[in-house]
Amino acid sequence: MDGDGFVECLGGHRHWGRFGAAGLLLSDPGRGVLLQRRAWWTHHGSTWALPGGALNSDENAWQAATREAEEEAGIPGDSVRPLSSWTVDHGGWTYTTVLAQTLRPVQAQVMNAESDELRWVPPGEVAGYELHRDFESAWPVLHPELGRELVLVVDGANVVGSRPDGWWRDRAGAAGRLRDQLAGLVHQGVRGADFEVSGGPEWSWWPRIVLVVEGQARGVEPVADVEVVSAARDGDSAIVDTVRGLRADRPEDHVTVVTADRELRGRVAAEGAGYLGPGTLLAAMKGE
Repeated sequence: MDGDGFVECLGGHRHWGRFGAAGLLLSDPGRGVLLQRRAWWTHHGSTWALPGGALNSDENAWQAATREAEEEAGIPGDSVRPLSSWTVDHGGWTYTTVLAQTLRPVQAQVMNAESDELRWVPPGEVAGYELHRDFESAWPVLHPELGRELVLVVDGANVVGSRPDGWWRDRAGAAGRLRDQLAGLVHQGVRGADFEVSGGPEWSWWPRIVLVVEGQARGVEPVADVEVVSAARDGDSAIVDTVRGLRADRPEDHVTVVTADRELRGRVAAEGAGYLGPGTLLAAMKGE
C-alpha cells in the first residue's frame, strides 16, 4: 500500500494519497447511488462521500476504486461495470470519480472502521445529505452522467478500408481483427474530449461497442465485449437502424458513429447521434 500518506497540493491543501485518489460512484437502477458515511476520526469525518481511497503506484483509478469499494463496502469487483470517470486536478494531486453500474444485485456492508454507515440513496436526495466538501462541489457535475453510456457504432467496412493493409484479400479476416482491437478498447477506455462527449478533458469513458459489418464480412461473430450487427442489405442502412434503436431504447446515452462517409454522417446526425472519423478510433486503439 505505497499510496498511503498525505500530500499537499499547489493550493496548500492536504489530501490523502501519495499518487492521487479515486472513489466509486456506484449506481443501482432500483436503489440509487451508494454513499458512505465516514467515521468521525477520518479526514472530514462524519460526512457522506463515496467508497474510495489512495491509488498505489501500480494502479489506475478503476483498479483503486474497485479495490477500495471491496475493502470498505464488500462490493465484488466483478459485480460492477465502469461507465465513465471524471478527474479533478488540484495541482500536484488528482481525484478521480469512477461512475459505474451494478451488473447484479449486491449487498453493501461496512467492512472496516473507516465507515460508520453505507446507504443507497436516490440521486434526487443526495444533495440533502451532509456531504464531504469535495463531493458536494462535484455532485452537480456527476449527477447528470449517472448511468449514461458512450456507445460507439463502428462502420466496419469504412474503418477497415481506411488502412491499406491488404484488407481486400480477406475482408472477413480484417473485420475480425478490427473486432478484437475494439474489444481491447473497452477495457482501456477512451478520452471523452477525443470522442466529443461530456465536454472537457476531465472525462474518460469505457464504451459499449457495436460493430456493423456487411458483404463478405457478415460471418464475423460477436465476442464478449463487442456486439456485431450483420447488415442484411447495405451497411449504411443497418447503421442508421442501429442508431435509431439505440436512441429509442436509451435516449440519455451518448451515441457516436465512427465513419468517414459524409452522407452517412448526415443520416445519423438526423437521428441524434454524433460522429467522428476512423483516425480518432485507430489512434485510441493504439493508446495515442
